[in-house]
Amino acid sequence: MEAGIGSVKGSRRYRAPQVSAFRGRADFEKMDPMLAEMGSQLSDAMKILESGQIETVQDTGRRRLSWRDIPGPLQGDGQNVVTILQLVQNLMHDDEDKQAPRRMQYVGEQGHMALLGHSLAAYISVLDKDRLRKLTTRILSDTTLWLCRLFRYENGSGYYHEDDREGLVKVCRLVINARYEDYATEGFTVLSSKQPVIYQSAACRPGLGQHLCSQLGLPLSSLCIVPCNTIFGSQHQMDIALLDKLIRDDVETGKLPLLLIANAGTPGAGHTDKLSRLKELCVQYNVWFHVEGVNLATLVLGNISSTVTAATKSDSMTLTPGPWLGLPSVPAVTLYRHEDPALSLAAGLTSSQPVEKLRALPLWLSLQYLGHDGIVQRIRHASQLSQKLLEQLKSLNCIKTSVEDELSSPVVVFRFSQDNSSASSGGSMEGYFTGEREVQDALNRWLGEQLALHVPASGVDVVELEDEGVCVRFNPLMTAAVLGTQESDVAVLVEKLAELVPVLSCTLRFRLDFREEVLQHAALSYIEELSWPGLGAVRYEPRRTDLEEGKRQQEVEKINGELMKKLKELDTDLEFSTGPEFTEEQNYIFIGMAAEDLDVAALVETIACVGREIEESGKLLENMTEVVRKGILEAELQLQKANEEKLMEEGVLRQIPLVSSVMNWFSPVQSSIKGRTFDLAAGSLDTTEPIYSLKTQPNKEASSENPSAAARRLPGQKLFRRSGAGSDTFSETSSVCHLEEPFREPLPAETSEHAEKEGEVPYDPSHRLEEPSDQRVPEGQGEEPDSIR
Repeated sequence: MEAGIGSVKGSRRYRAPQVSAFRGRADFEKMDPMLAEMGSQLSDAMKILESGQIETVQDTGRRRLSWRDIPGPLQGDGQNVVTILQLVQNLMHDDEDKQAPRRMQYVGEQGHMALLGHSLAAYISVLDKDRLRKLTTRILSDTTLWLCRLFRYENGSGYYHEDDREGLVKVCRLVINARYEDYATEGFTVLSSKQPVIYQSAACRPGLGQHLCSQLGLPLSSLCIVPCNTIFGSQHQMDIALLDKLIRDDVETGKLPLLLIANAGTPGAGHTDKLSRLKELCVQYNVWFHVEGVNLATLVLGNISSTVTAATKSDSMTLTPGPWLGLPSVPAVTLYRHEDPALSLAAGLTSSQPVEKLRALPLWLSLQYLGHDGIVQRIRHASQLSQKLLEQLKSLNCIKTSVEDELSSPVVVFRFSQDNSSASSGGSMEGYFTGEREVQDALNRWLGEQLALHVPASGVDVVELEDEGVCVRFNPLMTAAVLGTQESDVAVLVEKLAELVPVLSCTLRFRLDFREEVLQHAALSYIEELSWPGLGAVRYEPRRTDLEEGKRQQEVEKINGELMKKLKELDTDLEFSTGPEFTEEQNYIFIGMAAEDLDVAALVETIACVGREIEESGKLLENMTEVVRKGILEAELQLQKANEEKLMEEGVLRQIPLVSSVMNWFSPVQSSIKGRTFDLAAGSLDTTEPIYSLKTQPNKEASSENPSAAARRLPGQKLFRRSGAGSDTFSETSSVCHLEEPFREPLPAETSEHAEKEGEVPYDPSHRLEEPSDQRVPEGQGEEPDSIR
């Protein structure tokens, strides 16, 4: 058996060839046939899951249901392995777009070894008891010895667990059994004499202490949160002087200090507590000292800081080699020192069941496959990525970092921060002292989301720290091995960050300008949404005051919904949306990030103008029925009057059939009744004579085509952009209604001015100028209406 496993380990470049599924490979002829086929099956299964071939509708239709009471997948004589794996692959990617690339974590050859370990564990569990006991003891002892040597933890024992908090729970049980002699017989009643106290830093991961109390059956009063430093040292390190005082107070009140949880790399900022000083304090008060954190991974390196090295003197520490080395589904390990095996067994740290010892098998295989050099190379690579990013961040303005040691910090935390004094002439920062942190937190949250979206291989995420606020965290020790992060990804991350910093600066400056511009318009309302990463939120308020509250809300919703559509159709780089999903404000239009050349005044003017046109178009539609009815009646009266005038002009004799023909032959008459056209926009009647005659002009003054914003816009220039600082060139942003979209009819002033410049009045049958009216033509109604006769 050991020879077979050694052969798998020795084939470091093993790749299963592309042959039919689940058949023995020639490369494994000297191996146990069962192990060889297991390895080939795993390789074929991974190829099927990673192939991306989703089951088609035709394949689904081939599976017929034969029994009504039996679930479909269980019917008949079963399904083959390929079909089952295909179903798993479909479930993995069911909610993804077929055209979009799959977001799968990187699983290298060492990851395949970890997956093979789970299959081997199931196979080994069916061996006879004696052989199973020997094999599991060997696997467990080897893995624990290797980990203790790698992480410099001498004379330690190991407990392997899926939940990374479970090891600390077992250690607490061990300490309770050791400190309360009658606990094994009396149970929790012995705790009433001296209440145990567990100390943890305020920078520990959230919910850890509550989980311990829940699993141990202790009240929350047994948990003591130790604040971090506020004056000396890092603001993420435990305050040792205050901890000393808390322990003394608990001892004086008859409580029993039980355990201290310290951090070698806090979950948020990656800072390390002063472990050597904490160890001395624990020895003084006989408190169990437990350490956890991502910085423990650096213990495998040759040159490490003394603060992390002190973790090797702790009573226990929890390691997570899975994300550090890129090993999927590998258990966490808690290394501890204790001399009484009976208490360890009572606490659950050791087990007499051989099957439970097989949890270490995936890690046992993976460590052998990587070797010492491979393990050290992955940890060193992650540390070098952090240093490379930290060096390049120093050259970026408005980016502040929060690291414990600039020379050797495996975790880099940075955030965008712009001082009020740095505002340029393009905007103002005055007035943003109130709520300034909330605004910058929103911008940093947006920054982290954008970096994670555009550079997913970097593994950056957003973290909220108590003192700094929202920050972006780069933690390659937890992500680089899994995502396959390289130095090129760090370079792309810095490049993208350099592109986003100016956008953040401009948006922060223009927020106040946007608010002031909106407040100058009576028809617009503004809300101060500090959590929105953008210019702000605006809403158009109807000018009508005769509506009830319910109808007014409907009118506001209708107008702003249409306004949102119109704004999204504009040729601009700005983003318009309905805002956060759970915002309390309704019917507001949220405007996103801004560029340097944004013309805030033109943007607000356009919003007010388009909203006003939508409101007036709505009024026209409401009055359309009455206007049309009156127009028809007026047309009928005019036609009747025209008919009477014709009768009086021609005389009675021309109305007699025979006589009229003779008179018309000797004296023809050219008179005829003219039709009528009804202009819905102006509500007026015109004759149809201009429609049927191209030689004459309409009675009303015609207008030329309205010069659009596109004619005055520079090539490639979008709306709401200034043409240049200090430039006197005309831009479409200087006028609110110079838009390409047909939001309105041309104004008479524009028409006459343009006509004077051209020196002529060209005829355009599809674009008629009406008399000035309070009502505007809605979109799509600028064409000639049908004649009403």
